[in-house]
Amino acid sequence: MSKVRVKQLKSLIGRKKDHKLCISGLGLKRIGDEKILKDTPSIRGMINKVAYMLEVEEVKK
Repeated sequence: MSKVRVKQLKSLIGRKKDHKLCISGLGLKRIGDEKILKDTPSIRGMINKVAYMLEVEEVKK
């Protein structure tokens, strides 16, 4: 299964509540945080919702 690296680039201050929840659901807490996550449809949905705050790249094994 492929994986994606997700990095938070922008602050959560002043964002919609559901966008804040998506960021926390991805395991990110602050600007500069990075997580490597499985590439599943639910993760992709959260990434697409808050893509303007993230940097996303494919991780190859």
